[in-house]
Amino acid sequence: MPIPDFQKIMLPILNILSDQKLYAFKDVVDLLSSEFKLTTSELNELLPSGTQPIFRNRVAWAKTYLKKAELVFSEKRGTIQITERGLSLLKEKPEEITTEFLKRYSEFRPFIKRDRGVDFEDIKEASSTDKATPEEQLEYAHQELKRDLADDLLKSIMACSPAFFERLVVDLLIKMGYGGSRKDAGEAIGRTGDGGIDAIIKEDRLGLDTIYIQAKRWEQTVPTREIRDFAGALLEKKSRKGVFIATSTFSKSAYEFVGNIEKKIILIDGNKLAELMIEYNVGISTQKVIEINKIDSDYFTED
Repeated sequence: MPIPDFQKIMLPILNILSDQKLYAFKDVVDLLSSEFKLTTSELNELLPSGTQPIFRNRVAWAKTYLKKAELVFSEKRGTIQITERGLSLLKEKPEEITTEFLKRYSEFRPFIKRDRGVDFEDIKEASSTDKATPEEQLEYAHQELKRDLADDLLKSIMACSPAFFERLVVDLLIKMGYGGSRKDAGEAIGRTGDGGIDAIIKEDRLGLDTIYIQAKRWEQTVPTREIRDFAGALLEKKSRKGVFIATSTFSKSAYEFVGNIEKKIILIDGNKLAELMIEYNVGISTQKVIEINKIDSDYFTED
């Protein structure tokens, strides 16, 4: 079954805690995963940032919502226990507990009052029904902003000259840690008679090996013959390593070709190019930094 949203988790949490015992949070997560019959793959599915499993994150947020409504409490860090209010609620035999349902409690309303809606396509349904946790909304919003930025980067690249694109890919590889100076790499750009080689960069600062680069500002899929020609150019240079960067995509046969030859050729398509430029801050600037803070439970622990 799909991973339940955090609202569907709230009532099962109360049911687990109905025996009034003190539970470790991790044990509650395990019991819930069994109740929802989640597979190992579903339990390992991560948030877009890759920092935390989605299911564990949703259980944590369900716990937070229940705490704000004073239906559960934490006697100490990493634990959870039901309150008298929570027990009273279970006696009502509710069919489900939702964000809207919890508004009956005055302690909860100030918490939910702030606007957390995000109107991006990937979470349109989730945000409209409050299925996404605040953290998920931020994560998906960040991913949407990155996708928009990637599209803008590729459009900007297509509007520039081929020579500028060649310099750009060298700047990117230098930022990624490949050696050699910008001056040395720049001297190789735009030279004639290089058999399709657009730039050269040293693999490390000592120049123990050389990587040849071809950069194509294309809108259509790069045909395999272009990769074969590049491999031939590497042969003439007696080089075993090359990077072919394009603003478009590569055909399946192109990937099969580079996988079957002795030389090491890395194909970087437009999506990967934009992703690397964002990761290594090439051609972009930081507009705003948002810090997500959480309470330091250790600070409030008394000896």
